[in-house]
Amino acid sequence: MARQAKHTDVFSVWQQAAQEGDDGMRRLVERVVQEVLETEITRFLQAEPYERTRERRGYRNGYKPRLLKTRVGTLELLVPKDREGQFQTELFERYQRSEKALLLAIMQMYLEGVSTRKVRAITEELCGLEISKSQVSALSQQLDEEIQRWRERPLERSYPYLVVDARYEKVRRGGQVVSQGVLLVVGISPEGYREILGVWVADSENETSWSEVFAELSRRGLQGVRYVVSDAHQGLRRALERHFQGALWQRCQVHLIRNVLNLASRKDRGAVLEQLRSITEAPTLEAAREALGRAVAVLEKKHPKVAAFLEDQGEETLAVYELPSEHRRRMRSTNLLERLNQEIKRRTRVIRIFPNEAACLRLISALAMETNLEWMERVYLKMDETTVSEEEMVEVA
Repeated sequence: MARQAKHTDVFSVWQQAAQEGDDGMRRLVERVVQEVLETEITRFLQAEPYERTRERRGYRNGYKPRLLKTRVGTLELLVPKDREGQFQTELFERYQRSEKALLLAIMQMYLEGVSTRKVRAITEELCGLEISKSQVSALSQQLDEEIQRWRERPLERSYPYLVVDARYEKVRRGGQVVSQGVLLVVGISPEGYREILGVWVADSENETSWSEVFAELSRRGLQGVRYVVSDAHQGLRRALERHFQGALWQRCQVHLIRNVLNLASRKDRGAVLEQLRSITEAPTLEAAREALGRAVAVLEKKHPKVAAFLEDQGEETLAVYELPSEHRRRMRSTNLLERLNQEIKRRTRVIRIFPNEAACLRLISALAMETNLEWMERVYLKMDETTVSEEEMVEVA
């Protein structure tokens, strides 16, 4: 009954929040976050309030007020305490790590004289009118140390599958604005969990930069790589061949489809896409190869460029058929990074141009750390009964 009453109360707050707009939403979030804090201390103490159990680890000892700045306003929270003073909530650090990184980038823009009126308004609201270089330095040192430990952490398990991707952000350097590559590597563990293994910022997405990434991962303990999916960037491919000899390489099917559709006229893209789907959705490798051959034959009369492209590069998308059928849909592209990239874009849109490379690396690494915590809450692939043996992972002929 108590649990039902709690849910009913939250639902009533939600209804009221919808009617009251932003302030109502702030109070709704405040209520939910407060319940998270209560759940945390119950889990820590192994007992509900006034509950007597053999597993109890201590007793509650009131609350201390704490403010948490969010995008819906400042939340006024009461953080539970225990008598021994050992309880420490992880909620604030988990939530605010990326917020700190975003705030630091904005503050640095302000100090370097490149802020717009919007940036000035945001800075004044979040930080107050007085911002000093010492404040920025203190904030960045604390956050950078935490991020550096994460980026250098040992990799103590094998990762049979890798997903490799890159995006670009604008960064100020020496009075100019340059495009910097943000390199991301995700591993799938034998237990089926996703993990972002690292984030790097490089001048370009070439063989040298990717080789440095893979060499660093090897030094940290990366092993057991049998399958890699990425786009078809030549420098990346050469680095993969150098560092992961014998591993299957899969060209991201989504990237290939985009490349092919760019070769077709707008009115013909529907027909071309239908041919592509017959390849990517085939049930077996043999069926996919047959569909590829048919697509080339059908398209070569009206779309010779598309047909030539598929004939030359279509086979690069078929390595995924060497994986268990249960894994193919999720491992045939780099789409598992889509949500992270959307979150990165949402944050970097506020900044537009990073004040320096360190600010770019700090923000995206902080987002990656938070994403890892979310990913570890659920299995991405069921690997227990279908984990592929080395004998089964033969190279596509």
